[in-house]
Amino acid sequence: MAKNQASNGSDPVTSDESTEETVSTVGKGAPTPTRKQQEAANKRPLVPGDRKEAAKAARAKSAEVRERARIGMANGEEKYLPMRDRGEQKRYVRDYVDARFSIGEFMIPVMFLVIILTFIPSPQVQTYGILALWAFFLIAVVDSVILGFTLTRKLAAKYGKDKVEKVRWYAAMRALQLRAMRLPKPQVKRFQFPS
Repeated sequence: MAKNQASNGSDPVTSDESTEETVSTVGKGAPTPTRKQQEAANKRPLVPGDRKEAAKAARAKSAEVRERARIGMANGEEKYLPMRDRGEQKRYVRDYVDARFSIGEFMIPVMFLVIILTFIPSPQVQTYGILALWAFFLIAVVDSVILGFTLTRKLAAKYGKDKVEKVRWYAAMRALQLRAMRLPKPQVKRFQFPS
């Protein structure tokens, strides 16, 4: 038998150790937990221990997320913009409108001035104020129409005629707002038109 072991070239002590190593690595090393134990490990309380503290933390977290989204939208970050403001062409339109001097920007101050004029007891002043408001409104509409045609032509030249989005209404609504009240906020200075 010693000859057989010698011919195999294995030592009885070494073969026992390797068998023990194999046995110890096979298997998971712990008994399978019962269903009751597994369900108990998965249970989490539906309501935290301190509900007021948890609600306060949730409010603080949601306020932080809202504030980040508000700042991102004001800065024109694409992922925070609503769908109507997303895209390269919409950015071009915003930059073009913000670089341009629009008559419609002064719609709100003119309307405020007309409201003040209506408090003057003279019917003549009130009539002239209303006529001036309508004239201003008509000029602002004509300016917005010209802006829409200009932007459509520029976008067709830049992106191709078949890929131009409908942006006339979008441009007109932005042009009728005061520059300081526009969202996203203007990213260009006056007369710094996009290329």
